[in-house]
Amino acid sequence: MRVVVGISGGSGAIYGVALLKILQELNIETHLVVSTLGEYVVEHECGIKLEELKGLATHFHENKDLAAPIASGSFKTDAMVIVPCSMKTVSAVANGLSDNLLTRAADVIIKENRKLVVVPRETPLSQIHLENMLKLSRAGVTVLPPSPGFYSHPETIGDIVSGIVARILDQIGIEHNLITRWGE
Repeated sequence: MRVVVGISGGSGAIYGVALLKILQELNIETHLVVSTLGEYVVEHECGIKLEELKGLATHFHENKDLAAPIASGSFKTDAMVIVPCSMKTVSAVANGLSDNLLTRAADVIIKENRKLVVVPRETPLSQIHLENMLKLSRAGVTVLPPSPGFYSHPETIGDIVSGIVARILDQIGIEHNLITRWGE
Protein backbone atom coordinates (compact mmCIF):
# COMPACT_ATOMS: atom_id res chain seq x y z
CA MET A 1 0.00 0.00 0.00
CA ARG A 2 1.11 3.59 -0.70
CA VAL A 3 -0.32 6.40 1.44
CA VAL A 4 0.22 10.15 1.13
CA VAL A 5 0.25 11.94 4.48
CA GLY A 6 -0.21 15.69 4.56
CA ILE A 7 0.31 17.77 7.67
CA SER A 8 -1.02 21.33 7.60
CA GLY A 9 -1.04 24.09 10.20
CA GLY A 10 -4.02 23.22 12.36
CA SER A 11 -3.56 22.14 15.95
CA GLY A 12 -3.49 18.39 16.39
CA ALA A 13 -0.07 17.54 14.98
CA ILE A 14 0.05 14.66 17.46
CA TYR A 15 -2.42 12.79 15.22
CA GLY A 16 -0.23 13.19 12.14
CA VAL A 17 2.87 12.06 14.00
CA ALA A 18 1.05 9.05 15.48
CA LEU A 19 -0.31 8.09 12.05
CA LEU A 20 3.16 8.21 10.52
CA LYS A 21 4.55 6.07 13.34
CA ILE A 22 1.92 3.35 12.99
CA LEU A 23 2.22 3.31 9.18
CA GLN A 24 5.97 2.91 9.61
CA GLU A 25 5.42 0.04 12.07
CA LEU A 26 3.03 -1.59 9.60
CA ASN A 27 5.66 -1.26 6.86
CA ILE A 28 3.39 0.86 4.65
CA GLU A 29 5.01 3.16 2.11
CA THR A 30 4.32 6.79 2.96
CA HIS A 31 4.81 10.04 1.07
CA LEU A 32 4.89 13.00 3.44
CA VAL A 33 4.25 16.64 2.58
CA VAL A 34 4.14 19.33 5.27
CA SER A 35 3.00 22.95 5.00
CA THR A 36 5.11 25.73 6.50
CA LEU A 37 2.70 26.15 9.41
CA GLY A 38 2.41 22.37 9.69
CA GLU A 39 6.14 22.22 10.34
CA TYR A 40 5.79 24.93 12.97
CA VAL A 41 2.87 23.22 14.74
CA VAL A 42 4.62 19.81 14.81
CA GLU A 43 7.62 21.40 16.49
CA HIS A 44 5.52 23.56 18.84
CA GLU A 45 3.06 20.85 19.93
CA CYS A 46 5.21 17.73 19.71
CA GLY A 47 8.77 19.01 20.03
CA ILE A 48 9.68 17.29 16.76
CA LYS A 49 11.81 19.08 14.20
CA LEU A 50 11.26 18.56 10.46
CA GLU A 51 14.32 16.30 10.09
CA GLU A 52 12.95 13.89 12.71
CA LEU A 53 9.49 14.03 11.14
CA LYS A 54 10.98 13.16 7.73
CA GLY A 55 12.47 10.05 9.34
CA LEU A 56 8.98 8.74 10.06
CA ALA A 57 8.10 8.69 6.35
CA THR A 58 9.35 6.55 3.50
CA HIS A 59 9.54 9.61 1.22
CA PHE A 60 9.41 13.33 1.96
CA HIS A 61 8.37 15.98 -0.58
CA GLU A 62 8.81 19.73 -0.25
CA ASN A 63 5.47 21.55 -0.29
CA LYS A 64 6.62 23.84 -3.10
CA ASP A 65 7.69 20.91 -5.34
CA LEU A 66 4.77 20.68 -7.73
CA ALA A 67 6.82 18.29 -9.88
CA ALA A 68 6.89 15.64 -7.12
CA PRO A 69 5.40 12.25 -8.04
CA ILE A 70 2.35 12.73 -5.79
CA ALA A 71 1.33 15.74 -7.94
CA SER A 72 0.48 13.40 -10.82
CA GLY A 73 -2.47 11.09 -11.26
CA SER A 74 -0.25 8.59 -13.06
CA PHE A 75 1.64 8.03 -9.79
CA LYS A 76 -0.43 5.29 -8.15
CA THR A 77 -1.37 5.82 -4.53
CA ASP A 78 -4.03 4.12 -2.45
CA ALA A 79 -5.07 6.96 -0.18
CA MET A 80 -4.22 10.34 1.28
CA VAL A 81 -4.76 11.64 4.79
CA ILE A 82 -4.41 15.31 5.73
CA VAL A 83 -3.95 15.36 9.49
CA PRO A 84 -4.35 17.87 10.94
CA CYS A 85 -6.14 19.76 8.21
CA SER A 86 -6.37 23.51 8.74
CA MET A 87 -9.42 25.39 7.54
CA LYS A 88 -7.16 27.11 4.99
CA THR A 89 -6.31 23.69 3.54
CA VAL A 90 -9.94 22.53 3.72
CA SER A 91 -10.92 25.64 1.77
CA ALA A 92 -8.16 25.24 -0.81
CA VAL A 93 -8.97 21.58 -1.47
CA ALA A 94 -12.74 22.18 -1.51
CA ASN A 95 -12.32 24.94 -4.07
CA GLY A 96 -9.68 23.32 -6.28
CA LEU A 97 -6.86 25.69 -5.35
CA SER A 98 -3.76 23.60 -6.06
CA ASP A 99 -1.06 26.18 -5.43
CA ASN A 100 1.21 23.91 -3.37
CA LEU A 101 2.00 20.21 -3.29
CA LEU A 102 -0.26 19.45 -0.34
CA THR A 103 -3.36 20.81 -2.05
CA ARG A 104 -2.31 19.52 -5.49
CA ALA A 105 -1.84 16.00 -4.14
CA ALA A 106 -5.32 16.17 -2.57
CA ASP A 107 -6.75 17.44 -5.85
CA VAL A 108 -5.15 14.48 -7.66
CA ILE A 109 -6.59 12.02 -5.14
CA ILE A 110 -10.07 13.44 -5.68
CA LYS A 111 -9.86 13.51 -9.49
CA GLU A 112 -8.53 9.94 -9.57
CA ASN A 113 -11.38 8.75 -7.29
CA ARG A 114 -9.00 7.57 -4.60
CA LYS A 115 -9.58 7.75 -0.86
CA LEU A 116 -8.99 11.13 0.80
CA VAL A 117 -9.47 11.62 4.54
CA VAL A 118 -9.25 15.09 6.05
CA VAL A 119 -8.99 15.51 9.80
CA PRO A 120 -10.10 19.12 10.29
CA ARG A 121 -9.09 21.05 13.34
CA GLU A 122 -11.10 24.11 14.23
CA THR A 123 -13.73 25.00 16.77
CA PRO A 124 -16.22 26.51 16.65
CA LEU A 125 -17.00 25.98 12.98
CA SER A 126 -18.29 28.86 10.89
CA GLN A 127 -20.83 28.49 8.10
CA ILE A 128 -17.94 28.86 5.63
CA HIS A 129 -16.04 25.98 7.28
CA LEU A 130 -19.13 23.78 7.23
CA GLU A 131 -19.90 24.60 3.59
CA ASN A 132 -16.34 23.75 2.56
CA MET A 133 -16.46 20.44 4.44
CA LEU A 134 -19.84 19.65 2.88
CA LYS A 135 -18.33 20.36 -0.54
CA LEU A 136 -15.54 17.90 0.23
CA SER A 137 -17.98 15.28 1.47
CA ARG A 138 -20.05 15.62 -1.70
CA ALA A 139 -16.83 15.04 -3.69
CA GLY A 140 -16.32 11.72 -1.87
CA VAL A 141 -13.86 12.93 0.76
CA THR A 142 -14.14 11.54 4.28
CA VAL A 143 -14.26 14.37 6.81
CA LEU A 144 -13.12 12.88 10.12
CA PRO A 145 -13.06 15.43 12.95
CA PRO A 146 -10.81 14.22 15.77
CA SER A 147 -13.70 13.81 18.18
CA PRO A 148 -12.75 11.06 20.64
CA GLY A 149 -15.16 8.49 21.94
CA PHE A 150 -15.05 7.92 25.66
CA TYR A 151 -16.99 4.64 25.82
CA SER A 152 -13.63 2.82 25.67
CA HIS A 153 -12.55 4.61 28.87
CA PRO A 154 -9.26 6.09 27.59
CA GLU A 155 -6.77 6.68 30.38
CA THR A 156 -4.13 8.75 28.59
CA ILE A 157 -3.80 11.24 25.76
CA GLY A 158 -2.09 8.39 23.89
CA ASP A 159 -5.26 6.30 24.21
CA ILE A 160 -7.33 9.15 22.77
CA VAL A 161 -4.86 9.68 19.92
CA SER A 162 -4.82 5.94 19.16
CA GLY A 163 -8.61 5.95 18.93
CA ILE A 164 -8.57 8.70 16.29
CA VAL A 165 -5.69 7.11 14.35
CA ALA A 166 -7.60 3.80 14.42
CA ARG A 167 -10.60 5.52 12.82
CA ILE A 168 -8.32 7.00 10.13
CA LEU A 169 -6.80 3.59 9.39
CA ASP A 170 -10.28 2.06 9.19
CA GLN A 171 -11.26 4.65 6.59
CA ILE A 172 -8.29 3.86 4.35
CA GLY A 173 -8.64 0.10 4.75
CA ILE A 174 -5.60 -0.71 6.87
CA GLU A 175 -5.91 -3.49 9.45
CA HIS A 176 -4.64 -2.68 12.93
CA ASN A 177 -5.02 -3.55 16.58
CA LEU A 178 -4.89 -0.05 18.06
CA ILE A 179 -8.27 -0.31 19.76
CA THR A 180 -10.67 -2.85 21.16
CA ARG A 181 -13.71 -2.84 18.92
CA TRP A 182 -17.20 -2.42 20.32
CA GLY A 183 -18.58 -5.77 21.42
CA GLU A 184 -15.18 -7.50 21.51
